Amino acid sequence: MKQGRIFFLGFICLLTACNVGNKNKFTIRGYISKMPVQEVVLEDIGVNDVPTVIDSVKSDEDGSFKLSVDAPEPSIYRLRFQQNKFILLAIDKGEVKVNADWQTIEKWQVSGSPSSESLKKFLVAIREHLRDFITLNVVIDTEIARGNDSLLNKAKHDLNEMRGKFTLFVEHYADTTQYLPVAIFAARILNPASEKPFLMAFSQSLDRRFPNSKMAKDFVANYNKTRNVQIPPPNASPGPELGMQAPDVVLPDINGKDVLLSSMKGKYVLLDFWASWCNPCRMENPNVVAAYNKYKDKNFTVFSVSLDNDKDKWQNAIANDKLSWPTHVADLKGWESVVVRAYRVESIPANFLLDPSGKIIAMNLRGEQLEQKLAEVLK
Repeated sequence: MKQGRIFFLGFICLLTACNVGNKNKFTIRGYISKMPVQEVVLEDIGVNDVPTVIDSVKSDEDGSFKLSVDAPEPSIYRLRFQQNKFILLAIDKGEVKVNADWQTIEKWQVSGSPSSESLKKFLVAIREHLRDFITLNVVIDTEIARGNDSLLNKAKHDLNEMRGKFTLFVEHYADTTQYLPVAIFAARILNPASEKPFLMAFSQSLDRRFPNSKMAKDFVANYNKTRNVQIPPPNASPGPELGMQAPDVVLPDINGKDVLLSSMKGKYVLLDFWASWCNPCRMENPNVVAAYNKYKDKNFTVFSVSLDNDKDKWQNAIANDKLSWPTHVADLKGWESVVVRAYRVESIPANFLLDPSGKIIAMNLRGEQLEQKLAEVLK
C-alpha cells in the first residue's frame, strides 16, 4: 500500500474516531522442549497453500517463544522451524499455547484455540488413514510379486473401499466443521477431478456458512478460476491409455530449470511417479535402477516425477537410492501437482513406458515386468 493511502486512511480515522476493529489480535506462546535456539517463523498458508511470512522471533534457550499478530480474519498458520519441522494452527484470536518435544514435534499439543484443536484431531486422523494406505499398498506389491491373483484382487478391492471411506471422512469434516480455515484445508485435500460435485456444492455453501469472509470468497474465486483446467470434461478419457500419445509434462528439475517430457522423444522413456515418503516406491526403486543400468545404453532413460513437498527429502532420497538417471522433476506440490491430474495418478508408485514417438506402450510395470518389457522392445 502506498504511503499516501496509509496517511489518508489514518487521517479519516482520526477525524471520525474510528476503531480499526476488523482485525483479530492473537498471541502464540510456544514451548518446544530440547529445541535448539533458532528463528521461529510464522507463515499464513492461505487458500493456495502458498506460505506468506507474517512474523518471526528468536526462541529462548529453554525452547520458549512468543509471537503476537494482528490478522484480518481466521486463517491456517504454520510455525516453521529448522530441520523442516512444522506445526499447523487454525487461529482466530486470543492466546494460543503450543507445547511439544523437539524430537517428536509432530505430536504437538495446543490449547486456547478450539479451531486449532479441531485441526490437530483432523491431522491425526489423516495420518492414521495414510498409514493404512501405505500398509495396503505394500500388500498389493507383495501379491503382485507372488502372482497371487485372488489375494491381489481382494487387496485392490479393500484399497478402493478404503479410498471411498477416506473421501467421505474428509467431505464430512469439511461440510460440518464450524471453523472456516479447517473446512477449506480439508476441502483442498480432495481430488478436484473425482470430487467435482462435492467441491462445487461446498464452494456454493461457503457464503451461507461463513458470510462476509474474505477467505471464503478467495477460495471460491480460486476454485472457479482453476476448475476448468484441473477437472476434465464429462466426456474425457478416464486417464492415459495404451496406444495414446502421452500428455506432455513440464516441471522444474532440482536446479529449477523446466524440463519437458516431449524433449525425450527418440528414446524409450519410463515416466515414473514416486516420492521419498512412499515406502512402496522406495522398495521398487532398486528394480528401476537395475533396469536403467542394464538398458541406458540401448536408447532407454527414466523421467522421474516426485510427489514430494520437501526438496531436501526428495534430493536425499535420490542420492540414497542411487537414482542415477539425469531427469528428476517436481513442483513440490505433492498430490496437488497438475501432472498428477493429467495422468489420473491415484496411488504411487505408478509408471508409463513411452516409445520413441511418445506413445504409451505399457503402464504400471513392477519388478521383473519392467525388465521383461524392456527386453522385448529393446531387442
